Amino acid sequence: MREINVLWVDDEISFLKPHIIFLEKKNYKIRPCQSGTEALEIFKSEDFDIVFLDENMPGLSGLETLAGLKEVKSNIPVVMITKSEEEYIMEEAIGSKIADYLIKPVNPNQILLSLKKNLDHSRLVAEKISSNYLQEFRKIAMEMNDVNSFEAWADLYKKIIYWELELENSQDGTMFEILEAQKTEANAQFSRFIDKNYPQWFQNENAPVLSHTLFKNKIAPEVGIEHPTLLVVIDNLRFDQWKTIESTVNSHYKVKDEMLYYSILPTATQYARNAIFSGLTPKEMETHYPKYWKNDTDEGGKNLYEDKFLETQLKRLGLSNLNHEYIKITNLKAGKKLAENFKSKANNDLTVLVYNFVDMLSHSKTEMEVIKELASDDRGYRSLTHSWFKNSPLLEIIKQAQLLKFKLIITTDHGTINVKNPSKVIGDKNTSLNLRYKTGRSLSFDGKDVFAAKNPSSIGLPSISMNSTFIFAKNNLFFAYPNNYNHYVSYYKNSYQHGGISLEEVLIPFVVLNPR
Repeated sequence: MREINVLWVDDEISFLKPHIIFLEKKNYKIRPCQSGTEALEIFKSEDFDIVFLDENMPGLSGLETLAGLKEVKSNIPVVMITKSEEEYIMEEAIGSKIADYLIKPVNPNQILLSLKKNLDHSRLVAEKISSNYLQEFRKIAMEMNDVNSFEAWADLYKKIIYWELELENSQDGTMFEILEAQKTEANAQFSRFIDKNYPQWFQNENAPVLSHTLFKNKIAPEVGIEHPTLLVVIDNLRFDQWKTIESTVNSHYKVKDEMLYYSILPTATQYARNAIFSGLTPKEMETHYPKYWKNDTDEGGKNLYEDKFLETQLKRLGLSNLNHEYIKITNLKAGKKLAENFKSKANNDLTVLVYNFVDMLSHSKTEMEVIKELASDDRGYRSLTHSWFKNSPLLEIIKQAQLLKFKLIITTDHGTINVKNPSKVIGDKNTSLNLRYKTGRSLSFDGKDVFAAKNPSSIGLPSISMNSTFIFAKNNLFFAYPNNYNHYVSYYKNSYQHGGISLEEVLIPFVVLNPR
């Protein structure tokens, strides 16, 4: 252990000699001083890891000295030691961002505990987390071998994300690597599970909540009960990203229900989000509403009629009497305008808000060097999402909704995955361009890398042409054409893509919250 430098400020420092000797034997270097003025001079010229500060001193008081210390080096923790338990002193000290406070008389062990709590806290927590994950590792591995239902996969993924977030700030890189390897193995097994079970979900009732059944089964029952409802669909929001922003949302709302539902394939906005609002599979949308549905190779926007789809579904569910409004936010200006005018939505039974920022963030990682740097991995991607959310108009909208007693539902259409490895695919000029799925005729691919649907209608998908096939990339693969292969691979490797099969893309959050 390296030597820790402690500045101890007390006008009766001579009486603390036994404490100082005790700490020095524990490898702490103590710099004693008797006044606030002396402390400030020393603090400016020497480096310290922590300060112990007496509150009641002649001349500069403890609180005055504290203010001076924070002006010089605001990041150094200060522990206030006081004889008084008066509330105003505690409030002043805490407001000045003390790290801890102790009530006199203090014994050496109290001081030692405070040192460990404030200086070794991160290390001790990280070690405990690493130790706990090691114990859990075997359990997760055993569960992974036995998991055979969509409910169990949702539970397992929640566990993996829990440990990923716990280990995120750990200095133990080895533990994080072990977790990453475990998540990769989980994705491999999940892909096999989807390959085997997904077609059956369109043939019988024993199926998870899917994109096209989400509104009927989970959203509709929440609407029109007591309070108006704000449904926020954040495009491309993964479960780990939701857990990252959850604490910010919790300042204004408390979670009533949280679950993971299954995005349909392809895990892409055109398919999944249209399915949410229509309550139909893509095949059914094409059949019943051809003027609203466009296939991959068709010209024009693919999600231009979500409001129309929503209207038709509300009518089908007998909810056409609901006063509802659909709003799509694609830029900062529109978000700010809605935040400023959200009170005008107070009379809506249902306000649907589609927010596109996270999807734009994931795609911009491919194009923009600065985003590549900031979101170089999942940890950075989560951090960037959290930073955006805390400063976004969306948070202001949520605050306004809370004041108006809106129920809040937060969900998404699909997730995304950081792709690492290419898989060669060959197709004709009409083959779709997405990197995680392809549809077209005469596709040539590596069978072990994909889930192939030779009969698209069996999984609720339209056929673009006779004999067309859908293929979905598994795990962290992305499709690359043989032409200009190396350039293509280099450009898209370590970018965020969606459309395929992974825990991150398929298992996505649905959260119901009540206002605080």
